[in-house]
Amino acid sequence: MPIENINDIAAFLEVARERSFTRAAAKLGVSPSAISHTIRNLEDRLGLRLLTRTTRSVSPTEAGERLLRTLGPHFEGIEAEMAAMGDLRDRPAGTIRITAVDYVIDQILRPKLRDLLKRYPDIKVEISIDYGLTDIVAQRFDAGVRLGEQVAKDMIAVRISPDMRMAVVGSPEYLAAHPRPLVPQDLTAHSCINLRLPTHGGLYAWEFERDRYEMNVRVDGQLVFNSTNPMLNAALDGLGLAYVPESLVSKPLASGELIAVLEDWWPTFPGYHLYYPSRRHASPAFTALVDALRYRT
Repeated sequence: MPIENINDIAAFLEVARERSFTRAAAKLGVSPSAISHTIRNLEDRLGLRLLTRTTRSVSPTEAGERLLRTLGPHFEGIEAEMAAMGDLRDRPAGTIRITAVDYVIDQILRPKLRDLLKRYPDIKVEISIDYGLTDIVAQRFDAGVRLGEQVAKDMIAVRISPDMRMAVVGSPEYLAAHPRPLVPQDLTAHSCINLRLPTHGGLYAWEFERDRYEMNVRVDGQLVFNSTNPMLNAALDGLGLAYVPESLVSKPLASGELIAVLEDWWPTFPGYHLYYPSRRHASPAFTALVDALRYRT
């Protein structure tokens, strides 16, 4: 159906319901003469009179009553659905896709998303574990999570965690059988649990810092993983030293399940940031998620 017919029928339905050109025109935001002209054009196209006009009233003809009865409910349904769309605009809803490493998911995202998802049941979050510094635009993610120093300059970045300190830990069992390292270079004589990062093309070199002096040490060992949590579990099993975020091992250190080594060399990195393209349209759901994840001191 041509769009002008739809607009003209909508105008007719309003006049038929109101029984007045003046009241219908006021609701539609047009002049009475304009709406009268619209109805006349519709009647000419149909070859039927839809309204009976007198100096005091307007009423539908038999053809007009039929049109009101058959098409009226459909237009009312459309109006109701459009109003519902307005409700959705104000109520956060929709699916948000995020890429992050497993440590971030467990330690940062999960605790904050728990309250968000309970508060907004129409929000869905899909999270992909990724250590490869994925191009979120090309892979159609809404946002990603990286350390502050890794976020591209053309992205909007929102801090979602405090600065992160890395730790070197081992089990009492392992350290009872091996001399405790005193400087980072001593790690070359230890069995270390390695991390392989896709973007590095090899094993991650452990980074250290003391008194503004920085060094990287390439370590060796029997185990290599591509995510952080298995490294922690392997250290708990006494299979070597692990280089992991300090917050991840706070409880095992407090309980004595793990022992800290080289503490005066542990480096600190800028905290994790949620990042997304500057041109991204911020839906209510995405705005609610950013607000929930934002780090507040």
